[in-house]
Amino acid sequence: MIVIPAIDIMDGNIVRLVKGDPNQKSVYRHYGDPVSIAVEWEKVGARYIHVIDLDAALGRGNNESIIYNILNSVHIPIQLGGGIRSFESAKKFLDAGIYRIILGSLAVNDNATFKKLLNEYGSDRIAVSVDHFNGYIKIKGWTETTQLDILSFMSKMKELGTDLFLLTNIDRDGTLSEPDYYEINKVLKIGKIMAAGGISDLTDLEKLSKIGVYAAVIGKALYENKFSLKQALKVEAQ
Repeated sequence: MIVIPAIDIMDGNIVRLVKGDPNQKSVYRHYGDPVSIAVEWEKVGARYIHVIDLDAALGRGNNESIIYNILNSVHIPIQLGGGIRSFESAKKFLDAGIYRIILGSLAVNDNATFKKLLNEYGSDRIAVSVDHFNGYIKIKGWTETTQLDILSFMSKMKELGTDLFLLTNIDRDGTLSEPDYYEINKVLKIGKIMAAGGISDLTDLEKLSKIGVYAAVIGKALYENKFSLKQALKVEAQ
């Protein structure tokens, strides 16, 4: 299992939201700016960095200059999500050197463009964001609920040619209340699962590794000092 530290950016700062609610956010300025934190994660030994542009996801601007600064400051792959909703936007980031993009709204609303991106860049560089609440997929920065259930959506994406999924239970994201093991176990056979949301301690990482997830994305637990990235990477190496 790969451990991937997360950098969520809003208004130029590293933040963590509770259940995706911009009105419930913690700002971590004391940790430093997003670029310096990315550099630090690389020094500690992270193999990837997970970056989400929350402003872009919510349609309230973007943090592209910071994203490009991160890209130019580290030597490890970056996976990027948030507001990438067109072929042109996806192409811009992938051609600039972002290793992997994470698509939610585009994957739901435009299968043809999604398939075109897969064909052009390959399945390892395109991940599908499976953001769910009460069993249904949410898009547009988690502000819009679809009628798609988790299994049917992921199965459709698998048919289109991808097997890499970022699975987030919105009700647990930013809560440190443990991952949704039930849903994770249900979908493990569909593809490679990057689990996010609710990870609170090293035991969670050990459980996720044991059940066979491809990666664990950790954010708030790091910033709230529940464990260090160095400790998490020791679980990765087991």
